[in-house]
Amino acid sequence: MTLDEAAEVFSTVTVTSDTLRAESDLHGRLELALNLTTGGQTPLTVAAYLAHDYAPPRYRWGPPTLFVPRFGQGERSPWFSALATRDGTPTLVTFAKGDRWRISSAARLVPGEKLPEIQLDADGYATAVAPDDKSVTISPQFMGPVHASVAETGSSGVTGGLVAAGPHTTEVAEQIADLREQAKSDGFSYDSIFSADNYPVYALRTEDGGALIQYSLTRTTTTTTKTAEDDYIPVPESARWAISSQVLRRTMKLTETHQYATVVPSLKSPAPAAVIAYDGALTRASGQ
Repeated sequence: MTLDEAAEVFSTVTVTSDTLRAESDLHGRLELALNLTTGGQTPLTVAAYLAHDYAPPRYRWGPPTLFVPRFGQGERSPWFSALATRDGTPTLVTFAKGDRWRISSAARLVPGEKLPEIQLDADGYATAVAPDDKSVTISPQFMGPVHASVAETGSSGVTGGLVAAGPHTTEVAEQIADLREQAKSDGFSYDSIFSADNYPVYALRTEDGGALIQYSLTRTTTTTTKTAEDDYIPVPESARWAISSQVLRRTMKLTETHQYATVVPSLKSPAPAAVIAYDGALTRASGQ
């Protein structure tokens, strides 16, 4: 995979995706759009089409800065990342190849954050970090589960201190605790759980010996009535595309898909991992 080939993939896939998002009478646009996605981008794309009557928001991409790892000839699942503006916001997007090149992850830089310096060789190629790499404070394969734990239990859990506090980590745990108490006082039971599922993980070596890790999490929130059946559960506006009723009688389940990019320090300079990019949305809703 050369840098020029990666640039062509970026252009072809993003332009094709944008063309399919334009409102038209083309039959099977969603199926065609899904041919351009994999990983967490698949449920996010389905939800974007269904929630906007098959005319999801279109994106304007700027020119990319490419981070292309060197892979051996036998690599079955090559991938590369690119930093580009999407509707004016710096976004880290990753493309992965199976039978074809597809968008797997896209996360917008959090305001005030910037991408760390990625380690490049003399020819401008990046270095991929192995899933079980032990040179960083959190191996890439464990980043998702650790993040999920912090988002559920906050700084007091067993993973507290491994990931920096913030709106996508400890503050989510605080929100869950508050909503659980509020639901209890309103006669409901409430729980919200994060899971890494089997989404792919991508990691690039940074100049300081750390890693930039990209991964996805699923958040499943369940609300159930505990008292009389006239204690209805209100359906949030964001879920009305999937649930036609404004209230539900017994239970409601909301599933969200979130994508992140997190900087993990080298073991030589241990510090909490920091989430620097995020994107996500409600991708499924059901109830009765």
